[in-house]
Amino acid sequence: MADAATSRLWKRMLGILLTFGAAYVALLLLLRLLEPQVVFHPDFPSRLEGDWKPAGLPLEDVWLRASDGVKLHAWWIPAPGAERTAVYFHGNASNLANRADIFRFLHEAGVNVLGVEYRGYGKSEGYPGEDGLYLDAQAAYDYLTGTRGIPAGQIVSYGASLGSAVAADLAANRRVGGVILEAPFPSAQAVAQRIFPFLPGAGWVIRSRFDVSAKLAAARTPLLVIHCERDPVIPFSLGEAVFAAAPEPKMFLRLRGGFHEGAALEAPGEVREQLLEFLRGLAGKPAAEPGTPEAGKVH
Repeated sequence: MADAATSRLWKRMLGILLTFGAAYVALLLLLRLLEPQVVFHPDFPSRLEGDWKPAGLPLEDVWLRASDGVKLHAWWIPAPGAERTAVYFHGNASNLANRADIFRFLHEAGVNVLGVEYRGYGKSEGYPGEDGLYLDAQAAYDYLTGTRGIPAGQIVSYGASLGSAVAADLAANRRVGGVILEAPFPSAQAVAQRIFPFLPGAGWVIRSRFDVSAKLAAARTPLLVIHCERDPVIPFSLGEAVFAAAPEPKMFLRLRGGFHEGAALEAPGEVREQLLEFLRGLAGKPAAEPGTPEAGKVH
């Protein structure tokens, strides 16, 4: 009788383990299937929400064409006498119009700004995807160097949150004068492990890599990292990890607030001071040549 009871117990336990195992695999497969919806949020809160003609910004609507033919919308915002041009890549929600205050801050700091709208976001055509976003960044770069005639050494690749991966990839594959990353993360795998701690292996299931650290190593260009201690979306520790892995020269601005994207609106004085110090440090330095043509392409 005891042997029979033990056998039934083991069978029951095995059944429970198999059920949990099947549920675990199903969750991983669901994450893989829904990855585009998990990673990209062009319709939150609304794809076209916001003021597209914000007061006080001398913006020009420009249209770019990525190398795969996708038509992209961007804002060109010149600043009188500017010596640096920031090509700005925003976070994974909303659109350019909702970043108008950030662009205004950069403009008032004396920086030209090209705000790029990713494919599938705002007024741009297409659908978002990691490789596609990198093509969007290269189209913006080609516009600055070609149409606007801006020297590579005057271009600063500026990315916030998701945009930090785009900014890093651009620097790894094109010559730029510097990189500014706000609320960055080392890789998509690192973020997945934070978001889905109950799903070990989630970072290995997702297709997106967004390997910021590897791209910065390939970029070999001056870096400024900005991160709030109480960032509610990307933990401060992830920004520290990006900074620790990046090669010199580099600077880190630690802010005490609880802001995510748009730290300049939380602490404008501190950000402006650090931004201008970083930009002054770029004066007279040639744009760094990326490590190799393929070095930043870690997908």
